Amino acid sequence: MHRSESAHPLRPFVELTGVSHTYATGGTLAVDGLDIRVNEGEFAAVVGPSGCGKSTLMKLATGLQFPQAGAVVVDGQEVRDPVKIAGMAFQAPTLLPWRTTLENLMLPLEIVEPHRSRLRRNKAEYVAKAEALLESVGLKGAGSKFPWQLSGGMQQRASLCRALIHEPKLLMLDEPFGALDAFTREELWCVIRDLHARMAGSLTVILVTHDLREAVFLADRIFCMSSRPGKIIAEREVGFPRPRDLEITYTPEFSDIVHDLRGRIAHARSTA
Repeated sequence: MHRSESAHPLRPFVELTGVSHTYATGGTLAVDGLDIRVNEGEFAAVVGPSGCGKSTLMKLATGLQFPQAGAVVVDGQEVRDPVKIAGMAFQAPTLLPWRTTLENLMLPLEIVEPHRSRLRRNKAEYVAKAEALLESVGLKGAGSKFPWQLSGGMQQRASLCRALIHEPKLLMLDEPFGALDAFTREELWCVIRDLHARMAGSLTVILVTHDLREAVFLADRIFCMSSRPGKIIAEREVGFPRPRDLEITYTPEFSDIVHDLRGRIAHARSTA
C-alpha cells in the first residue's frame, strides 16, 4: 500500500507556509517564501544544493528556530516552542560516552513528559521497551556496551532508537547515514524502512539528505530546494510499492528518478 493511502489519508501534519528566516539581523536569508506540506504517516525527503536551507527547514519544523515571517504548523498546532512529539537523529550519533547504550536510549525519557513523571516507578517496563527497540534494529545485547565499544553503524542504529524511544509522531533525520560506508548505509536504509512500516501510518518522517538514491529508496515524496535562500522548486512522487527491496535501486525506473532530481539540483546550482 502506498503511504498516502494509509489509515490517515492526506491529513497535513507538517506545514510551513510563506516561511522566511535568517540567522542574524541583516544577514543572508536561509529560506525565503518556503512552502511545504507533509501528510501524516508520510515519509518525505528534502534534497537540494549544499547550503540551500535543508537543515534550517528541520530546525523550523521542530521549534529549534522560529521564522521571521510565515507560519509553521505541526499536528494542527502553530509551533511556538520546541516540538515535544518530535524525535531527531543527525549525521553524528552524539551518544554520551559515559553512558551505556541503554542509558543513552533512556535519556529522552528523563526529559520528555509524560515519560519523565512515569520513569522511576515504571523503570522495568521502559527498560524492556528500550531493549526490544535495540533488538528490532539488530542490537540485541548491546545495551550494556558504551558507545566507544560500538562501530559507527551500530552507534547510528542506537541513535535512531533514542530518537524513537519516547514514541514521537514526527521523526526528523538530518543526513543520518552520511558518514557511513556504502554497505552500512544501505543496511540502515532497510532498518529505517522497516521501523517506519511497523508504525503503520502513525509516524511521519522527514529526511534531509544529499544522497539522491537514499531519498528515492525511502521516500513517498521528495521535495527539491533551490539554492539559498531556499524554497521548494520541485516535488516528486515516488510510486514504487512497499516494502521496497534494495534490488529496486538497480532498475531503470529508479535511475530515471535519481537522474531527474540530479538535473533539477544542477539547474538550481547553476542559477544561484
